[in-house]
Amino acid sequence: MPAITAAELAALHHARELLLGQGLAVLAAWVLLNLLGSGYRLARADRRHAPYYFHGMNVAWAFINAGLALWGIWHLRLTAPAGLRLADLVQAQLFNENVFLLNAGLDAAYIMTGYYLRAQARVPGQPLPARLLGFGHSLWVQGGFLLVFDVAMWSLLHSQGKAWLPQLP
Repeated sequence: MPAITAAELAALHHARELLLGQGLAVLAAWVLLNLLGSGYRLARADRRHAPYYFHGMNVAWAFINAGLALWGIWHLRLTAPAGLRLADLVQAQLFNENVFLLNAGLDAAYIMTGYYLRAQARVPGQPLPARLLGFGHSLWVQGGFLLVFDVAMWSLLHSQGKAWLPQLP
């Protein structure tokens, strides 16, 4: 099998970075949706009821996700660095896949924490059950979106990598 050329390495690097950029654009859209939708609803919600806490938590998640999206966008490099080696490409591919797989596990933990908080809200004598309900519901929504997002990104990256990893010399 012939060695992979510098142009082929650059093309593979570009394709991965482009896919990551598209994923970050989806995450940024989710941020805007949360900031606009929940920000609007939070300003009109009564803090004695669960929707206030639900929308407040969604806005908090939006700021965290915005930071992650901005960090990712800042680190995108569509042009392959000079001297890119095959080992660097493989390492970056596996690192990105593993990050999304780890995040999917964290997302499942967020969802389960949401179930826990909602169950705790139903315990008699629990202070601020509306807060527990709202936070729990937000963790379901945010964790659910992020789980779908991270699994989709892992799947897309993995499929992209499978197309060229088996062809390595």
